[in-house]
Amino acid sequence: MFTLTSKTKTTTIPPVTGITILELAKQHDLQWLYNCSRGTCCRCRCLVSEGQELLSELNDKEYQRLMDDEIEEGYRLACQATIRQPGTLIVTNKTYF
Repeated sequence: MFTLTSKTKTTTIPPVTGITILELAKQHDLQWLYNCSRGTCCRCRCLVSEGQELLSELNDKEYQRLMDDEIEEGYRLACQATIRQPGTLIVTNKTYF
């Protein structure tokens, strides 16, 4: 199961693959903060506390925008992190703003 926590609520969702965390949040009407969906604004920044291995590898946009310590802690950009396989995924929207 996937558990997503936005600024206003937490929801548990059956596993879905091939879409980004942001797309999944939008499909389930979560108020996930974002501005651009291209990896430039960083408003969709999120903490993946479980299931990092289920996601695509970090890409250049994430390496350019996230600090090394954020990456080590498990932060991703929800618009860039694609869900590759089912499993247990726990993600919290942790925008800078």
